[in-house]
Order: sequence, then structure tokens, then C-alpha cells
Amino acid sequence: MDKFKLIPYRVESTTADLSSEIPKGVELIQAPAIWGASEKGRGVVVAVIDTGVQTDHPDLADRIIGGYNFTTDYDSDPNNFYDNNGHGTHVSGTIAAAENEKGVVGVAPEASILALKVLTSEGSGQYDWIIKGIQYATNWRGANGEKVGVISMSLGGPEDVPEMHEAIIEAVNNGIPVVVAAGNEGDGNEKTSEFSYPGSYNEVIEVGAVDLDLKLADFSDTNNEVDLVAPGVNIVSTYIKNQYATLSGTSMATPHISGAIALLINLTKNYFDRTLTEPELYAQLIRRTLPLGNRGSAEGNGFLQLDLVNQLPKPATASALH
Repeated sequence: MDKFKLIPYRVESTTADLSSEIPKGVELIQAPAIWGASEKGRGVVVAVIDTGVQTDHPDLADRIIGGYNFTTDYDSDPNNFYDNNGHGTHVSGTIAAAENEKGVVGVAPEASILALKVLTSEGSGQYDWIIKGIQYATNWRGANGEKVGVISMSLGGPEDVPEMHEAIIEAVNNGIPVVVAAGNEGDGNEKTSEFSYPGSYNEVIEVGAVDLDLKLADFSDTNNEVDLVAPGVNIVSTYIKNQYATLSGTSMATPHISGAIALLINLTKNYFDRTLTEPELYAQLIRRTLPLGNRGSAEGNGFLQLDLVNQLPKPATASALH
């Protein structure tokens, strides 16, 4: 069995500093519009299964609730999940970078990150590490009884591994949405299919990428399991060595959706007075998508706009779910 690898992505640029701003992708999915109703994701734990995270990055240090290293990096020390690649730190920033008047702001800036390092500094890892990471996230409990609310996986490989599929099904059966990148092997032709795993499993939420003008990214995989699309081109986020970087790939689209689900968990709990099931959360996510005119195999249900339900015409006597 081949090693599992990061989905190839492009580093467009890096910078040591950045003026405080809400990244364009976060704005495009309308995250700030529901921050009030969703408490900015406060209390929701997002398990980021990736290359680890820079635990002392100024935008992330206060957002990390825990982590675990499943790799051979750092002499296999399970307590050292420090990111020595950059990918996991970038993904984590899009999900939950703090609103601290520095750097960037994440989709859910008060959510917590559980950083599960399953890929080495080279961005590769064993399938067994991925499987153990998923199982760890499913069974994890925090010091105050916290549970994982969302699993985010900006990674993929060509092999359909039954044990990995089973671990994902177990997570979903435990009420945890699993958000996965579609892959970057797209050929720019919506009529041809490219399959990457675990993105192509029906149980996951598979995310394709569009650019900041909402045009489908040429590299985004198209297949019959794509659920929706999010910004994935020229995405600014946190990076190792206290830097910020602009990256492109479906890896960058995925954390927009993971952070959005963190917001929706709180928003819907406040509205319905209960925690929604995984299928119900998926339904709430999809009802906030806007078709862009591409084939369903390219964009799924469309582009995420979190405040879309409040922009629809409604009877004068009706109240919106906001």
C-alpha cells in the first residue's frame, strides 16, 4: 500500500506580517454575518487531521485545545504535534484564527482546534496514522467533557482503504460531520471524473474549490460525490514561523466548510434548543448553498453563503432562522 500524501497545493506567497483583516474567502461565505447568532463557534472543537499546527502562532495559540502526533516525526513523541510543514497551520487558521487585531481572522474565530498530526514534514504518512487519527477524534474527550464537533481533512490519496472508510463511518455515526477536500487532480473538464479518497466516500462532505470570483478552479476534482464548493484560490491564512501565506488548492476550500459547520452547530442549537444530528447539520449546510451554474459533479449543490436564508423573500408573518 502506498503512503498517504497531502493533496498537492500551491504556495503563492509568504509574508512575516499582515495587517489585521478578514480574508476575502471568509467574507465571501458570509461568516461574519452569522457570528452573533453562532457565538463565533465558541465551544465547538474542530479536529484538524493534517501536518500538525504551530502551537505558538500568535493567531492560533489560544485556539488549540489539544493534539496528538501519530507520525515518526519528533522521535514519535505523541505529545509533540508541532507543524513542521505549514499545511496544517494554514488550514487551522482558516478555521479558527483568533480575532485579535493581528494577522487574519478565521471562519469560526472562537472555535477550538484539536491538532492531530498524521503527516510528516514531507506531507506524507501511513494510512494507519490517518485511521488512528480519525478514531482518536471520534473518541476524544476534553478536560471538561468536550467532544469533537467537526473533523477536517485536507488530504487525500488514490486508494480506497476499507479500514479508513470504516473509521469515517464510525465518526459520522457518532454525529461528527467529516469534511474532506475533493482533490487537485482536476483537468478543467467538468464532464470527466477524478476520484480521491476519502473525499469520494459518500459519508463525507466533499469540498471543491472556486476562486475569489466564484469561478471553478481548474485543478478542482469533479466527481459524483462533490457536495459543495468554497474559496480555494489565493487563500491567505496563518503559516509556520509566525508567518502568513497565500495558498491554493481544495485543501484551502475545505477549512472554510469545517469552520462554517462549527458556526452552524451553535446557531442551530440556539434556534432548535438541541444539538442537531449529522444529517440535520448537513441539511442546514446545504440549504445555504447558491448554485453557480456548473455541473453538479463540479460544484455539488453550489457555493456556501451562510446568510443566504436571511436574504430569501419570506412572508411578513414568518421569522427567519438566523
